[in-house]
Amino acid sequence: MVRTAAVGVVFAGTLIAVPLTAGADQTAAAFPTFGLPFAAGQETGSAGIHSDDGTSGVKNAIDLNPVDGTVRAPLAGTAHLQHCDGGDWVTVDHEDGWRTGYYHMEGIQVTDGQQVEAGTPLGSIGNALPCGGSSTGAHVHFTLFKLSGTTARSADPVAAGNWDGLSYRQISGEVAAAVGEPVDGKVFGGWLFNEGSGQYSGTATRVRDESVVKLPGRFKYEG
Repeated sequence: MVRTAAVGVVFAGTLIAVPLTAGADQTAAAFPTFGLPFAAGQETGSAGIHSDDGTSGVKNAIDLNPVDGTVRAPLAGTAHLQHCDGGDWVTVDHEDGWRTGYYHMEGIQVTDGQQVEAGTPLGSIGNALPCGGSSTGAHVHFTLFKLSGTTARSADPVAAGNWDGLSYRQISGEVAAAVGEPVDGKVFGGWLFNEGSGQYSGTATRVRDESVVKLPGRFKYEG
């Protein structure tokens, strides 16, 4: 959620046709049918795949800045407001323990415990830092988590997803290490994401025709 590149600029996305691997197909088949966290039919810039703190750890984050600036739920679930001294940020809990996170948003449009459908507006891209961190260029820091089972939830607030009052340092460290889920090999909105060797890199592969956009780059969400 920090050390983010300036995703408000126009990146030159290069399309390359490459075959999808069997491993990627298997990973995508087991994964929920997520969309991307904005309305279809528009382009987004992405600074690439990276860890929550942008330096180390599991690469569970993608920075996105859709043209219309509106962040939307990519799948039905329950919205939660995670409170910090500087304000709130949003998470959405989906079936089977999956959780998505939305940091840097401004103008939050959901309430804690609200049921949302795919496409429900959550807020606007921005540079908000409610728990700390830094941001360069308005965007949403879109993150993926896998919460633990019922027993662990009752004993461990982090595993349960109760992150109220946690600082950026705790979220990008303790939380990401415990429940952060790599976006590598997973499909969002018809695009298969694969991490690169370094931070803020990787590829987005359009599943329907196996065209690849190198990240940082721009691509279109067709729905």
